[in-house]
Amino acid sequence: MGRISPNGRTIRMFLVDGNANGVITAEIMNWTGHAVVGTRSKLPELLSREEAGRTGIYFLTGPDPEGVGVLVYIGEGDDVGKRLRSHAKDASKDFWEKVCVITSKDQNLTKAHVRYLESRLIGIASHEARAKLTNSTSPDNIRLPEADVSDMEYFIEQIRLVLPVLGMDFLRSTPMSDPKGESDEIIFELKSKKHGISALAVERDDEFIVLKGSAAQPSWIGVGSDGTSYGQLHGALIKKEKITLNSDGTGLFAVDVPFKSPSAAAAVVLGRPSNGRLEWRLRGSKKTYADWQNEQVDAVAEAME
Repeated sequence: MGRISPNGRTIRMFLVDGNANGVITAEIMNWTGHAVVGTRSKLPELLSREEAGRTGIYFLTGPDPEGVGVLVYIGEGDDVGKRLRSHAKDASKDFWEKVCVITSKDQNLTKAHVRYLESRLIGIASHEARAKLTNSTSPDNIRLPEADVSDMEYFIEQIRLVLPVLGMDFLRSTPMSDPKGESDEIIFELKSKKHGISALAVERDDEFIVLKGSAAQPSWIGVGSDGTSYGQLHGALIKKEKITLNSDGTGLFAVDVPFKSPSAAAAVVLGRPSNGRLEWRLRGSKKTYADWQNEQVDAVAEAME
């Protein structure tokens, strides 16, 4: 039997109509919050639910039509359903394809609470920069009693835990690198002598993170068009200044940048499509990422024999 993590959590999800593409509810053990998520086409079903008439916060998400990435709008309301009906008719918010509503099972969330949550969550989403916020303004910080602030901060922790499970990761934090280099993380390296590029990366959870200070191609040099998904991603990271262009024409990662796969990371670093499983190597060796990963799988198999 495998080792049981002391940090394990139980999230209960319910497919309301038995369809994975329909309305879904989610709850976390010992949390008073309740999440309801659905596509825009399922908005009538979501609005018919009791939760839609409660005080809460909501997220509207959809693809960014101007490039790679996600757009998100974060809002609050005494009657969340009323706000959603208004947004559904608002031409300026045609981008959204998915909605998530967060309310409280004990209905103890007040207007002040959700205004606090809205302000904090907009700040977190802006800081993490995993999605482009469409909110035109950032609400002022809401003053709450000390005990209420503590309760709402715990509420936010649970929201950040449950949203990625529902396919929304714009509040997910990116762990920072160890500035002293004392971490025992496995470090991967990618080098291109031809272009004078050297990049470092680590794998955390399900993300492959290229570390701050790594070099990158200043432009997409892949055969064909930079309109490919990786080409667009490369351009978007430069536009967001996560990859900065130096005076000598080189590119540099200004922050740690998470990618969905080693290949996505390699493509952005090299400025062309690339098999990251072969390009990335264990730092200080010739062992590829694929070799290293296969060793981990074999080690588990051997331990179970």
